[in-house]
Amino acid sequence: MELPEPKPIREYDRVDQRFFEDEIRPVAQPAVLRGHAADWPAVRAASASDEEFVAYVKERSAAGRVTAIVGQPEIGGRFFYTDDLNRLNFDRGVTVLEPFLDRLLRDRDNSAPLAMAVQSEVIPDFLPGFEPDNRTALVRHDVPARAWIGNRIRVAAHYDHYENIGVVVAGRRRFTLFPPEQLVNLYVGPLGFTPAGTPISLVDLANPDLDRFPRFAEAAATAQIAELEPGDAIYIPYHWWHAVESLGAVNFFVNYWWNDAPAGLGKPYDALMYAFFALKNLPPDQRAVWRAIFDHYIFCTGGDPGEHLPPHARGILGPPTPELVELMRASIKKIASEL
Repeated sequence: MELPEPKPIREYDRVDQRFFEDEIRPVAQPAVLRGHAADWPAVRAASASDEEFVAYVKERSAAGRVTAIVGQPEIGGRFFYTDDLNRLNFDRGVTVLEPFLDRLLRDRDNSAPLAMAVQSEVIPDFLPGFEPDNRTALVRHDVPARAWIGNRIRVAAHYDHYENIGVVVAGRRRFTLFPPEQLVNLYVGPLGFTPAGTPISLVDLANPDLDRFPRFAEAAATAQIAELEPGDAIYIPYHWWHAVESLGAVNFFVNYWWNDAPAGLGKPYDALMYAFFALKNLPPDQRAVWRAIFDHYIFCTGGDPGEHLPPHARGILGPPTPELVELMRASIKKIASEL
């Protein structure tokens, strides 16, 4: 079966903060922001040469260590599970940044290098001189920049619990995105054992096995794709699935995660884990009852479930004031202590 070609992600030029907030975010669709960071000094250094870019980064690095993952050449750059899903196919450790960068340069002409990546390191912590000169105006200043550095690697489709803007600084990256509702067609791996915290799709996008994963054909029909050059940025809306391929021997990517949910709330993923414990194994008729209850109180499918009550009597059906959030937190702690 031949799968359809992914649709191109919609592209924009010269995006400022107002256009981003008024025209891009409200439609909750991915967007490529061409040339958004073309004036970053780091991008100019990377456009000159790998050596100049590595020198630029070294000049701004702190004398600390970063977490790195390394896979053997046999994995072909695909950070994933072993075939039995019992282990990961890479190792995790710590390294000083400078020798890591030097190894990337040395391995450029190696046809079968180690797969190497530094992932999600907070830039002000290990590159204190980088962020002041390389910053986007599209996110709040309190949102920390994070760095992703490595060679030619592939990251399986996964989602984040945040909105996301990412900027390609060095190298090239290919993004393949799927909307959140494609969860059922992406064949998610173990929930309690993941490569980086959030679940991943087991489908290899480079060679999808439709005999094993037949519903992936439905996901493929919704896929969007883009290839980014240095200076280009991408906006990934909340919970969109995205697979990422780093296409160069020296890659540097900066991203910004944020979530506009009210402060102090619990984590939805924690609620999902508790639902496995409390709801999933109930008899089917009881699960149906609780689905209706959640639809009414949590997802508000019939409108505001507390609108018939006066404001003073709405309790947890009302707005999440700081006092109410603390009350709910105390209730959750009590429940947890009794498990």
